[in-house]
Amino acid sequence: MASATASRRLRERLARERLILDTARRMLAELGYLGLNMDRIAEAIEYSKGTVYQHFSSKEDLIAALCADTAAARAEMFRKAASYDGTTRERLMAIGIADAIFIRRHPDHFAVESILDLSSVIDKITDERRDRWVAIKTAKMDVLTRIVQDAVDAGDLVLPEGVPLCAPLYGMWAQAVGHSRISSMAPMPHFAGVDMNAVLWTNYNRMLDGYGWKPLTSDWDYQASAERISTTVFGEPSPAGSLT
Repeated sequence: MASATASRRLRERLARERLILDTARRMLAELGYLGLNMDRIAEAIEYSKGTVYQHFSSKEDLIAALCADTAAARAEMFRKAASYDGTTRERLMAIGIADAIFIRRHPDHFAVESILDLSSVIDKITDERRDRWVAIKTAKMDVLTRIVQDAVDAGDLVLPEGVPLCAPLYGMWAQAVGHSRISSMAPMPHFAGVDMNAVLWTNYNRMLDGYGWKPLTSDWDYQASAERISTTVFGEPSPAGSLT
């Protein structure tokens, strides 16, 4: 009987925590960081503020939980993409496709993540949540670095002396973050009628061609790769657009 009671209490606690997270995510999207507070969450879910604090030590701690909630799904998509049976460059492309599909599924994630990355916020979360957040981010980077190392070991990529493994990854990451930020802004007339997703992916390929990562675009149909990876791994249309 005691075991059954403990199991029921655990289910109730997890359900209450999920209710808090879902409410906070919706509230953050509607009201922004400054509009999110524990009083409003408690009122929305019809629990006391003390109950909310039993789950999360602060608003910042709650934001960390929101980030980790979706980031864990993102990390799993990375691992799935990295196992794609293709060339090392196709495997890296699969990671990019996984990320683009993730953004499509969770459009609010990066707005929340940008809040968490502020030092004034991350310093206020519990050690347990901070450690989980760091572990998830580290795991994603480990997957990416392994692909670059595999490319070097296979002879697909020869990095100049002194260039670290993370250099190509940093270039792609910077482009992806910039693209995500610009996409959230009011449209600029300079880009009217342009498929900026296709531009992003074309720039990825040009950068990797510049590193000499084989097979080069002149020797490989990466448009077909993008479509094949998207449908076989994720069952969704390619987010890459028409590559040039």
